Amino acid sequence: MIEDTMTLLSLLGRIMRYFLLRPETLFLLCISLALWSYFFHTDEVKTIVKSSRDAVKMVKGKVAEIMQNDRLGGLDVLEAEFSKTWEFKSHNVAVYSIQGRRDHMEDRFEVLTDLANKTHPSIFGIFDGHGGETAAEYVKSRLPEALKQHLQDYEKDKENSVLSYQSILEQQILSIDREMLEKLTVSYDEAGTTCLIALLSDKDLTVANVGDSRGVLCDKDGNAIPLSHDHKPYQLKERKRIKRAGGFYQFQWAPGGSGILAMSRSLGDYPLKNLNVVIPDPDILTFDLDKLQPEFMILASDGLWDAFSNEEAVRFIKERLDEPHFGARAIVLQSFYRGCPDNITVMVVKSGIVARTEEQ
Repeated sequence: MIEDTMTLLSLLGRIMRYFLLRPETLFLLCISLALWSYFFHTDEVKTIVKSSRDAVKMVKGKVAEIMQNDRLGGLDVLEAEFSKTWEFKSHNVAVYSIQGRRDHMEDRFEVLTDLANKTHPSIFGIFDGHGGETAAEYVKSRLPEALKQHLQDYEKDKENSVLSYQSILEQQILSIDREMLEKLTVSYDEAGTTCLIALLSDKDLTVANVGDSRGVLCDKDGNAIPLSHDHKPYQLKERKRIKRAGGFYQFQWAPGGSGILAMSRSLGDYPLKNLNVVIPDPDILTFDLDKLQPEFMILASDGLWDAFSNEEAVRFIKERLDEPHFGARAIVLQSFYRGCPDNITVMVVKSGIVARTEEQ
């Protein structure tokens, strides 16, 4: 009931901000005050009317300036007020990340490519923290490097190895989770994080997902191909697993009805891990790049997906691939403009295949 009330209040607050802060609303207020002044001739109201007119002129001027400089409608001004704005650009990869309306920045990302040695895949990761930034920072600083080392070892003796990209991903994700839980439990740090990792080689794309960060690919026909599936407690498979573990979900929000998680799988979160309600097991999918011939892929924290569907995001980025950040900056700021309350991190990898793009 509390969550429903908070959601309703949040919605009402967003509606009020949307209508009350619009220039048209201020203009109508000025007209109303002007009529009141005309009929009642109060000096105080006349002063208010004059100030309101000046305010409307200022707002209209600022809106005109913003619309001229940025087609996103004023988001450059808002961007300057973000406590943390991170960006990355290298060859065919671009990332844009903002703190947005949250008090803290808990998103992290990593890109590991090796132009000199293309025998092992490039690594791309999105980590959306919660309950603090400890878990996301830990996974970001440890997991990609561990994967890189194991992938290099695997490539040296690939023909005789019983491993695969999928097994290496699963082993390292679970290993990092165990390692992190030992440290966080000692310090009573309840932080957790999602984990979305993509390995791109010449012919294959392998994606491992834990939580509700999401990947989407644009194929040769412009279709949006899901690269991962969100782990939500209301999904049938997850709901059954949570029930078997002795937990339950409430208001389609958090396992155990605790209200602290909107996902059923994560790294970290030691109190819920001890109850086996939240698990770290990744879902791993592999895609044939020769068959899909992708134009680009999007990896993003759930801040983006609160504002965009897979299809909308693909269309939006497709129209902006020639921009400096391949549309990553534009879609992040548009998500903020649409009212997203969360941290927002978006990574766009152009042309789908690292090796091919870097050779162009």
